[in-house]
Amino acid sequence: MMGRGVFYWLLLLMVLCFSRFSAAGGASAKRILVDSDVDTDDFFALLYLLKHNRSAFDLKAVTVSANAWTDAGHAVNQLYDILYMMDRDDIPVGVGGDGGISEDGTIFPNVGGFLPLIEQGNRRYIPLQQPTTQQVMIDTISAGPTTVFLIGSHTNFAIFLMSNPHLRTNVEHIYIMGGGVRSKNPTGCCPKDADTSCKPRQCGDRGNLYTAYTSNPYAEFNMFADPFAAYQVFHSGIPITLVPLDATNTIPISEQFFMVFEQQQLTYEAQYCFQSLKFTRDTWFDNQYYTDGYTKEVTGLDRVRVLVATKAKANKDVTSPLDREFFISFLEVLNQRLHSGRFNFTSEFPYYREILYKPDFTNETRGRPVVFDMDMSAGDFLALIYLLKAPVEAIDLKGILVSGNGWANAATIDVIYDVLHMMGRDDIPVGLGNVTALGTPTLGCKYVRAIPQGSGGLIDSDTLYGLARTLPRSPRRYTAENSVKYGAPRNTDHPELRQPLAFEVWQSITEKRNPRDKITILTNGPLTNLANIIISDKNASSIIERVYIVGGHIIDGNGEKGNVFTVPSNKYAEFNLFLDPLAAKKVIESDIDITLVPLAAQRKVSSFRKFIQTLQLSPKTPESSFASSLLKLMLNLKQKHKAYSHMDIFLGELLGAVLLVENSNLTPRTQLKPISVVADDETSTDGQIVTKNAHGKLVNILDHFDSESYYTRFANLLSNKKQSAVIGSFDEQKRMWSSNTPDKSFFL
Repeated sequence: MMGRGVFYWLLLLMVLCFSRFSAAGGASAKRILVDSDVDTDDFFALLYLLKHNRSAFDLKAVTVSANAWTDAGHAVNQLYDILYMMDRDDIPVGVGGDGGISEDGTIFPNVGGFLPLIEQGNRRYIPLQQPTTQQVMIDTISAGPTTVFLIGSHTNFAIFLMSNPHLRTNVEHIYIMGGGVRSKNPTGCCPKDADTSCKPRQCGDRGNLYTAYTSNPYAEFNMFADPFAAYQVFHSGIPITLVPLDATNTIPISEQFFMVFEQQQLTYEAQYCFQSLKFTRDTWFDNQYYTDGYTKEVTGLDRVRVLVATKAKANKDVTSPLDREFFISFLEVLNQRLHSGRFNFTSEFPYYREILYKPDFTNETRGRPVVFDMDMSAGDFLALIYLLKAPVEAIDLKGILVSGNGWANAATIDVIYDVLHMMGRDDIPVGLGNVTALGTPTLGCKYVRAIPQGSGGLIDSDTLYGLARTLPRSPRRYTAENSVKYGAPRNTDHPELRQPLAFEVWQSITEKRNPRDKITILTNGPLTNLANIIISDKNASSIIERVYIVGGHIIDGNGEKGNVFTVPSNKYAEFNLFLDPLAAKKVIESDIDITLVPLAAQRKVSSFRKFIQTLQLSPKTPESSFASSLLKLMLNLKQKHKAYSHMDIFLGELLGAVLLVENSNLTPRTQLKPISVVADDETSTDGQIVTKNAHGKLVNILDHFDSESYYTRFANLLSNKKQSAVIGSFDEQKRMWSSNTPDKSFFL
């Protein structure tokens, strides 16, 4: 967990590096496996470990714990980046699941925000080819005696121990970062010189569960994430060294350390670590950044003897500004030239430059103003490319709103920036919306938990099934930059780079529009953003001309079921409405004109083969080739594994965009029906549409269209050379950065 205890598990490395195990001269190298939840401090520790000589500490594998601080899709690619920079592509990376283990031993589903570093390595996540954590653990530990570092929840390693008891003897030692034994957490304490306005919050609690410290003041995150798994590990009989909060609380980040670190950045890895630390400080929620499942001691049959680290050593050099030997060692190792990073993203390419492509439409007639609201599924990205290909005199895409409570993690917003960059539309603003459904807690996951890890969700959508890294890299990225103007306690170094929120982008679009123009909204995800606009903007209904909602399922006499396949008890809901039923109800019941593109209509145009065949018969453009590759990959997954049998649901999401562009060419026919949305806080019925309701809202429901010409029109537009990609791929971008050739674009 990044924060004032940023060195949580760096101390664990120090325990190993300077313990009696490394004292014996001539001893063979320690074979190490690191199981991490890939929080920012874990990157610090990974870099610290990679800096050491392999003859002493030989990192053999890294595995990802995905049920804590990160999501698997971004974590695995970020680890590949780090290893590539450090010239360690030989180290395998395994991906664990997002579930845990219940008290009865049931293993829940187990498949398989940081600063941008580098994204040019050859390794990337690919569905059904990415090694799983269990596979990597078995291969690594089978190969010889191994020391295991557990830096996140214990789920992965507990599953390994339960499934492979014969390999326990190959685990020499387990080092665990977690728990609090006799700790007194300084988080939330007031400084000694604070005035009466400072109110202590979590001060003195033994744990660090700041999101629930009032109800659980003793828990530490890594134990709390999967208590049963932690129990299995502690009772495995394998020697354990525990580095609890007792120890890590003795190395809080001091202002002196920060200042010294700022002056000692001699390597790429040191620069990266400092910038990450600085972002944390600059975006800290108050002015108290600097500070000078719960474990406990027990007696009885359940006790387990473990070695517990209790305190970081003081620096014996009284003239040093650093008061801990730990700080000295960390900075020395990180800045040494030996085993240093080869390059960062910009220095690898001799002619690297950042270019924003913005088209000049000064003398062109602008078409219907459109705002696209998406949750970043594969279908949404194909729909986005299609909208960007539409003639600007027909469709004028003004902005993109992103739902973070759908098929992808909010950090996947960077892939949107990359698509826009490829298509030469860096002028289009992108706003980040909520990550939870309307009316649910800030950290709630009641509805979004229905999105699977894999099977098209999260890790798959976050990486576009591994294809996201073939896209050219946009200079625009999500950043943690912030501004006092938007409520932050202080400005960061570049507040102008702050990621705008969805409602802010909406406000900007409406302020700049011609007063005579009304806006059309196309929604391809949960209706959270639109509901918030209706709630917050009293003029929304007069500004919005029409909303096209791709979603909802109209129950007919044929008994066709919905598509929320992860919630078997809910037979008739459709995902987009289910993911935020209260928002859907708010939008449907508003006085805005709505055209619903329901599941039945989407299913009429969900043929992979027809999409692929028409694209193959059409002229090639970078965007049509990318679409074809994505569709082929999705079809291949559908054919190979039952976990991907539902992939055609993403194809239906294209229908709204094609209908918006082609409209009369598809001869659409709608029916006007009164409908209402169920939002009763019951997952077995939430998100369902009721049509037999006299008090329902009258909505145009797409009933019929020319489904035969649909595929051809889609392929024709993507294959049109007009408004084609400005830069076709990351490979093309690398070639441009590797030679001193002028940019081919006519864009500004």
